[in-house]
Amino acid sequence: MDEPQQEVVKPGDSCVLVIFGAAGDLTSRKLIPALYNLRKSGHLPKDFAVIGFAVDDLTQESFVEKVRKDIEQFAPEPIDHALCDWLVQRIYYLRGDFRDSAKYDELKALLAQLDERYQTPGNYLYYLATAPQFFAEIVKKLGEKELTCEPPGQWRRVVIEKPFGSDLESAKALNHDIGQVLTEKQIYRIDHYLGKETVQNILVFRFSNGIFEPVWNRRYIDHVQITVAEELGVERRGGYYDHAGALRDMVPNHILQLVSLTAMEPPISFGADAVRDEQAKVLHAIQLSSPEDVLTRAVRGQYDEGVIDGKAVAGYRHEPFVATDSHTETFVALKLMIDNWRWADVPFYIRTGKRLPKRVTEIAIQFRRAPFVLFRDTPVEKLSHNLLVMHIQPDEGISLRFGAKVPGPTVRVGPVNMDFKYVDYFGSEPSTGYERLLYDGMIGDATLFQRADMVEAGWSIVSPVIDVWRALPARSFPNYKAGTWGPRDADELMKRDGRRWRDIE
Repeated sequence: MDEPQQEVVKPGDSCVLVIFGAAGDLTSRKLIPALYNLRKSGHLPKDFAVIGFAVDDLTQESFVEKVRKDIEQFAPEPIDHALCDWLVQRIYYLRGDFRDSAKYDELKALLAQLDERYQTPGNYLYYLATAPQFFAEIVKKLGEKELTCEPPGQWRRVVIEKPFGSDLESAKALNHDIGQVLTEKQIYRIDHYLGKETVQNILVFRFSNGIFEPVWNRRYIDHVQITVAEELGVERRGGYYDHAGALRDMVPNHILQLVSLTAMEPPISFGADAVRDEQAKVLHAIQLSSPEDVLTRAVRGQYDEGVIDGKAVAGYRHEPFVATDSHTETFVALKLMIDNWRWADVPFYIRTGKRLPKRVTEIAIQFRRAPFVLFRDTPVEKLSHNLLVMHIQPDEGISLRFGAKVPGPTVRVGPVNMDFKYVDYFGSEPSTGYERLLYDGMIGDATLFQRADMVEAGWSIVSPVIDVWRALPARSFPNYKAGTWGPRDADELMKRDGRRWRDIE
């Protein structure tokens, strides 16, 4: 058996990472542990430093201590104290308002000091882990202080967290505002789902295995199901979530990224624009829904009180910071049609929601049934579909279901499952899901980041749904119990086409 190819570790480019919103939860739980993991794996450059920029009342000493505790608490495995010390010695804190121009003068001076102290050659990676209303303002202020200019031999890049806009118009406006300061190659619109191994493996799985790509089309595939389910409710995010909802929060970014990677044509290379060109083509080929289509192809739901893992949980309208008469959806199911040669007449069914029975993200490819002719004079009553499932979380892997003869004197067919789990075959790597994305930002690989046209195409797909739901508020909310797989209408969406959602164990 061939052994996996050994990775030749290439550290990221020497740079200073500036995290705006550095006192927030994302930095504590994801970014800082990811930096520690990158240092441990050898992917973090030795000439490196971090500046945390936030409004919180912290000192240099208290912020450094906070970072140390974050590593100890959120690193996926027991820490190496020497590596931890190496990282925290390169951590700096700048307190201030993101709208205060004077603070960017301080930032510029501190960057110059760190360039000299750590031999970072003027390369800066700015990470905007802030509320969305600050994105354009921060970029504008960086531009005013010439902190986004790229002198010869130096680079300046800006990573922008989601949500990137709240609808098509706001996404276009944000693209325009940051485009006044940055070139497209400097902008890294992040989607943390693309940091997951199985998502990245979709391209490798499809295009490096000759047995799958020839059947990856309308001739052999009956339909595709994409499920992104969460056990949790909105927790303390009710204030944000009650304005966003499941559609805005998940579909234009995470789920459409999964759709585009599953459906795209082979790119000419793994170069960033080659891959994103093909993803964009898929998004542009998705048929836009008319108001009439929305009524039959889109389902929304809101969870009521229920039971999960034997514990009673509150309904959405009783969550903190949520209106008691809220019409915000916590569940969405859509039927998407891709109007191109490969996927004509093959529906992509997507669903996402909170307070569902389990946390799971998967892409299920259901193949067409083989002709029954050969089995007509046997005890076999019908043939089942072959099913390929790419499991993205929590257990990353791939499974394939096919039919095999059951032992015995008569012809009977039984389902067989072949399961591959990453942890069993390759072992586990400590990961927050942000390591690859931070590393790619340091080396200038934008493959896993969204381009402006992709963001706008994603919002174009969901805009008709947003418009109809805004005009026709839901009358039946809440319409599914916490701990169930969503409202009955989601089952009807599939049933009308003679299909059903796959049972997820």
